[in-house]
Order: sequence, then structure tokens, then C-alpha cells
Amino acid sequence: MRGLWRHGLSRLSLRDISLIALASVVVLAVLLTAGLSLALGSESQVRSVRFGGDAQRTRVVIDMGRETRGRVLSDGSTGEVSVALADVDAGRGLTGNGSGLVRSYRLENGSGGARVNLALARGASIERRFLLPPGDGVAHYRYVIDLKATGAAEAPVATASAPRPRAEKPLIVIDAGHGGRDPGARGTDVWEKNITLAAARDLKAALERTGRYRVRLTRDADVYVVHGRRVQIARDAGADLFISLHADAGGDAALRGASVYTLSEQGAGRAVREFTANDDWQRDLRLPGRDASVDRILLDMTQRATQNRSAQFARVLLTHLEADSHPMLRQSHRAAGLAVLLAPDVPAILLEMGFITNPEDARLLTDERSRRRLMRTVAEGIDRYFREPSAPVRVAGSGANG
Repeated sequence: MRGLWRHGLSRLSLRDISLIALASVVVLAVLLTAGLSLALGSESQVRSVRFGGDAQRTRVVIDMGRETRGRVLSDGSTGEVSVALADVDAGRGLTGNGSGLVRSYRLENGSGGARVNLALARGASIERRFLLPPGDGVAHYRYVIDLKATGAAEAPVATASAPRPRAEKPLIVIDAGHGGRDPGARGTDVWEKNITLAAARDLKAALERTGRYRVRLTRDADVYVVHGRRVQIARDAGADLFISLHADAGGDAALRGASVYTLSEQGAGRAVREFTANDDWQRDLRLPGRDASVDRILLDMTQRATQNRSAQFARVLLTHLEADSHPMLRQSHRAAGLAVLLAPDVPAILLEMGFITNPEDARLLTDERSRRRLMRTVAEGIDRYFREPSAPVRVAGSGANG
């Protein structure tokens, strides 16, 4: 056979051999290009479409192997949400039933990328959309579309600014900061732990006098309670609101005024990491537990709604404090990743009632009459939050760190 092959080659001219070599190179290049195209095609193709949420808020997650840019083609006003994803391949297309606000979905290829079409089950609009890079144990990109229900004719439902109506009285958990071996800040002649406990008892009495609330304290004596336990007390009890009372301190004795803290975005990320570190976190939030990725979406949505309710209460409370002429810091609404604010399902704020290192603030906080007046104002803010959750309020602080 090799002799025949050598004999055949000997009969070919140099030009013929060159043409054969060129043809071989072309064939090899075509095969390599095809293989590369298949590899790139699989990387750029949409892998799956997932849903989480309910008929009020629904999250749509599109899994893919590469980065993309989204562009809204239809915003939902026509009964369909359509988003173009650049440099993404829909492959042969994906179709299927949706969930929550989405009746069904369809993926198709368009100019320059894929097109995601979401047929809506009811009136809805895009609340936000963003790209998540690989991370947190997920090796691929995810494009997220958050939808919210719209329409004035809808039946009243729980929203981010309106706590869900309950058959029983709302439960307020009041946390007196510090305690026991943790005295907190030191004033001229008083420790913070004593002021916070006295204020917590005053607030409890003011709320119970209304007859509209159940109230629980995280501590009712000079004892130390770890931060995680304070949060767990509120979660185990099914609290509707958690308020932690503190007194501030500063190096400048002239610095005075109250401020309210809610959970920061960085703190929210920490809260999710700590919460999901527990193997039973799905059961803890009463989630289905059948699909960890869907449960994670539901956790994100629960926490977002909790943050929104916390911010709403903070604005209401600040408005009442200012209306009562209570001294306030210039940036009175602040955000931080404080441990007592980390519950994903209980609206929570931390109130710095004033500066224990300032003579005027210290007098207000140690004088029983002045302190009780302050706590009555806080109780009025709580009352308005629950009685008029959608009432317009004046934003008293910037909400920024500072």
C-alpha cells in the first residue's frame, strides 16, 4: 500500500501537491472554525429561565454562559415584557409556562442577540433589572428582571410600605441596647445600658396604653443578651416590628441629636450570607425547599420587602420626632450593617435617642418626664406606621452613611 502511495505521488506534479496541501489546510481551518463556533455557541446560549415570587412581585432569572447588556423593547404596558440581550444566543428557542406575574415565556433570536418575551398574567411593569456575574457558588452569568404588579383596580395587597394585615394585634419587640457586662457608652454620671432599659420600659407602657399592640422586651433587667439572640427573639415571636434603643456618644461634647439606622446594602449582603450558612434556612423561612436557586430568589425578595418596610417606618418615625422638636442630627436617617438589623423577615430600626456625652441630650434622656415624652412620640410614630402605612411622609434624613 505504501508503495502504491509513493508511486501515486511520483506521478503528481509539484503544482498538484501544492493544491492538495492548500485544500487540506482549508479543510482543517473549516473544521477548527466549526468546533470553535460550537464551543462559543454553547457558551453564549441561554441555559434556562427560572421564576420566583408571587402575584405581586416576580423575579425572572435568565441563566447564560457569558456577559450581556439588556435593552427593554416592551415595558409591560401592552401585556408583554420584552428585553433584548446583546451577544446572547437563544439557540433553538425556549418556551414554557411562567409563574406569578408571568403567564408564559418565549426566547427567540433577534438582531445582535436573543429576545426574551414574557406574556403577563396581569398588569405589571419592570421594577428593576441587572446582571449578576458568576459568584456565590454559581459558575455562570444571570440576567435578572424584577416585575411588580400595577393597576389601581387591583385588590388591596401587602406592599413594601404596608405590613400585611393580621387578625391579631401587631407584635412590637423593643430591644434595650447593651446590658449586664456590656454597659455601653458612659455619660457624666450614667451608663447607656441604664438609659436604654428605662426608655424600653417607657415605650412598652406607652404602646400598651393604646390597647392596639402586643409588646415584648429583649431584656427587662440588667443582663447581657448577645446580638444574635436579640434578633432571634423577634423572629421566633413573629414580630411585626423590631426597634433597638441606644444612646450615642462622641468626642465633641457639643454634638447632639437623634438619628435612626436601617440596614445598609452591604449589611443586607452579610445578612444573606449568614442566614444561608445554616443548612435549614429554607425551612426557617418556610420556603418550599425543592429548588435552592428559587428559594434564594424568594429570600432576596423577602429581604428587599423587609428593607423597604424598615425604611418606611424610619421616615415616619423621623417625621414625628422632628414635629415634636426633638433635637436631630443633620443626617438623621443613616444606613449600617448593625447586627440587630440583620433579620431578613422582620422590619427593624435602631434609634440613637441622643448623645449621652452632650449635657442637654443627657438631661433629656435621664429626666423621667422628658424621656417618657420622647417615648410617647416614638409610640405615636409606630401607631401611624401601622394605622396609615401608605400615608405620605416627609423624608427627614438623606438615608446615606455619615
